[in-house]
Amino acid sequence: MATVVTEKLSRLFINMRQVPQLLAPLSPSTVSSSEVPKVFWKPYIHAGYRPVQQTWRYYFSTLFQQHNEAINVWTHLVAALILLLRFQQLWQRVDFGQDLHAQPLLIIIVASITYLTFSTLAHLLQAKSEFWHYSFFFMDYVGVAIYQYGSALGHYYYAIEPSWHEKIKGFYMPVAVLLAWLSCAGSCYAKYRYHQSARLLSRLCQELPSGLAYMLDISPVIHRIFTAPPSEREDPALLYHKCQVLFFLIGAFFFSHPYPEKWFPGKCHFFGQSHQIFHVCLFLCTLAQIEAVVLDYESRRHIYSALQGDLAHNFSALCLFTVTCSVLTAAYMARKVKNKLSFKEE
Repeated sequence: MATVVTEKLSRLFINMRQVPQLLAPLSPSTVSSSEVPKVFWKPYIHAGYRPVQQTWRYYFSTLFQQHNEAINVWTHLVAALILLLRFQQLWQRVDFGQDLHAQPLLIIIVASITYLTFSTLAHLLQAKSEFWHYSFFFMDYVGVAIYQYGSALGHYYYAIEPSWHEKIKGFYMPVAVLLAWLSCAGSCYAKYRYHQSARLLSRLCQELPSGLAYMLDISPVIHRIFTAPPSEREDPALLYHKCQVLFFLIGAFFFSHPYPEKWFPGKCHFFGQSHQIFHVCLFLCTLAQIEAVVLDYESRRHIYSALQGDLAHNFSALCLFTVTCSVLTAAYMARKVKNKLSFKEE
């Protein structure tokens, strides 16, 4: 009996010794760029980094803490939640299961939520280690590729005019798939091979496929904007399309140029980074795009039903193909990173 009591008291004492650890703050303070591996460095951002090799619980807890990725996390987290609510509203009035012509609308909405979610996770959890930094951003690039395909499909299916459809129907969707995959592959390779060095080559690998993809994907919208008769220029869908183009172009500028942190080096560790502005612009672009596509779905059925026929299932299969190729590419690059880091440790 005495032995049992002694054992219980010993366990209680051990548990009491752990109480201060449990009550201690979950997160260490942020650190400077010199205290994290070079792969985490951002141009002109010298502080506000989270320390590496902490627990997963710590990185999830930083959702509610101040660090140099906090606004990047919240901009796309809030955006994903807003789109989820919009999706719930649409689910109540659109028969996604039975209406064949609603499948492309479902794809672009799910693709948008996917890229926003992947981006949120990447910015929240990438500081765990060098391997996870690469892996989460590879996942982010998969989300971007899926969104690029969804955008191309939404514009081609709902927004396109018959005259433009006749010119590009033979190659538009296959090339959109290729460019979406190249965008993912180029971004993964640039991240793996160049990072902050060789900026020109890095930007070519990452931005050239994405730029070409955008030029193709947006072409049905641009054609419609410039050829719309006066009676249709006040069409609400067309106004939303114009907004999405504007927000994308502004966001693309801030994605490619480190302003305003370049103007105020050392002053934008937590707020005012170009990537934060890019996130906001991209969400506004996506929101305007979804509203435009929904309006086109509701008002242009007589046009797209005649143009697209029963091809929606084929476009869904192309989406699955794009996802598969992008995921396999990201997994392959993550394996290369793992081998590279293992070799470095040896």
